[in-house]
Amino acid sequence: MSITLYGANGSTYVRTVRMFLAEKGAEYQQVQVDVLKGEPHSPEHLTRHPFGKVPVIDHDGFQVIETGAITTYLNEVLPGPSLVPGNVKDRARANMVMGIYDSYGYGGFVQVAGYHLFPDFLGGQNDNARREGIKRVRQVLQVLMKIKGNDPFLAGQQLSVADLFPAPMCFYVSLTPDAKEVFDVEGFAPWWDRVQALPSFQGTMP
Repeated sequence: MSITLYGANGSTYVRTVRMFLAEKGAEYQQVQVDVLKGEPHSPEHLTRHPFGKVPVIDHDGFQVIETGAITTYLNEVLPGPSLVPGNVKDRARANMVMGIYDSYGYGGFVQVAGYHLFPDFLGGQNDNARREGIKRVRQVLQVLMKIKGNDPFLAGQQLSVADLFPAPMCFYVSLTPDAKEVFDVEGFAPWWDRVQALPSFQGTMP
């Protein structure tokens, strides 16, 4: 079995897949494709992902694009503990977390983290966008913590793919002066402490 991951370590969605592979104990090769350098839009990479995005995986010649599809596929084909919850309600919780993060959270996270860490990628610092990003991210985290409830992880008692979606972007926000305000959400701190303690998190630092 041969797995190649296309995407640079700095990409949060690439890190989600890297954490997933680490949790599965899988061996893989990685080809760096740097978003900040515009490399996903190279002719070579566009043959892998027609919309110029990362990550992409190649498994024995079969290519999968989009992080949700990649993690679902890898969960099926790789040995090791399942990172998809085993009961239908927890699977629904995981799917809600991933959908909410993708649709409503990611853009806000980018506005907050990007303002401080990679402003040129955003076309410069826009304080109004940053403030709107803080507001949106706090709202998303509040919803995610409500879905988590009293469980240690976002979709139940065990770590799941749901936790791996927001974690990499939370790391970037944690490096900014806005972290205290953004993360001041009930229930967030214990979850974040658990995630940061994971070997898969510590071993995939960008």
